[in-house]
Amino acid sequence: MKYRDAIFATIALAATSAALAGVVYTDAYSHTAQAEVHGVRALTLVASGEAVTCDPATMLSSNESGTVQQ
Repeated sequence: MKYRDAIFATIALAATSAALAGVVYTDAYSHTAQAEVHGVRALTLVASGEAVTCDPATMLSSNESGTVQQ
């Protein structure tokens, strides 16, 4: 019984590690990390009280993937 649990735990750990490695090496992970950096930067500006200008011409910008962010 003890060995069976250890075998299942090892297989689960290996499968989880492989799945995590697959996610990290995709473009989706890098785009998500980049979007998070932009969000944290915007939140820091708002929290610090710095004036954020709302120019309609610059509110929409396109990123590398061709999608439009607001």
